[in-house]
Amino acid sequence: MNSYTRLEMLLVNSPIGTVLPAIAKVNLPNWWLAGGAVRNTVWHSIFGENCRLVIKDFDIAFFDPEGDRSQELAAKATLTEQFPHYTFDVKNQASFARWRPGDKTYSSTEDGITNWLHTATAVGVRLDLQGQWQFFTPYGLDDLFSGIIRPTPPHTHNPDAERKAAEFLQKCPFVVALQRKKTAI
Repeated sequence: MNSYTRLEMLLVNSPIGTVLPAIAKVNLPNWWLAGGAVRNTVWHSIFGENCRLVIKDFDIAFFDPEGDRSQELAAKATLTEQFPHYTFDVKNQASFARWRPGDKTYSSTEDGITNWLHTATAVGVRLDLQGQWQFFTPYGLDDLFSGIIRPTPPHTHNPDAERKAAEFLQKCPFVVALQRKKTAI
């Protein structure tokens, strides 16, 4: 079984499998569900009940250079109405730098996800128009399936990445935090 089939099998019968069709119907441009919902679902499935990482929210990233906050709020309202017991965080990666000072401007949804804190968090899933699963995994799936917390290249020395890794370790003692090695130039 390939890694994508394995990931789909772990997610399809989870809350992600329930909300993904509804997210697809919202029809945001170039959207992906990524982040902690995917990571925590996989780690909880692999490591069991002793891994206390749960879905805090569903991070939905999309890209619309002409969009504004009202688009994000409308999508969040639609999804919250359908699933009132879940929290949705909907963010247009095209406007990310406008409301999060210091961040760079992204050129696509994929560019935004590639710049998330950890490799196991930078995993996107979505359904295409035919309901088939699609995946965006800029760092592969090895860290996700191995329970490895590793900062992405842009966050190698970011204290936020280290702080979040420590939080993951407290809630799921089976995961391993790794720092990227410095490369000689």
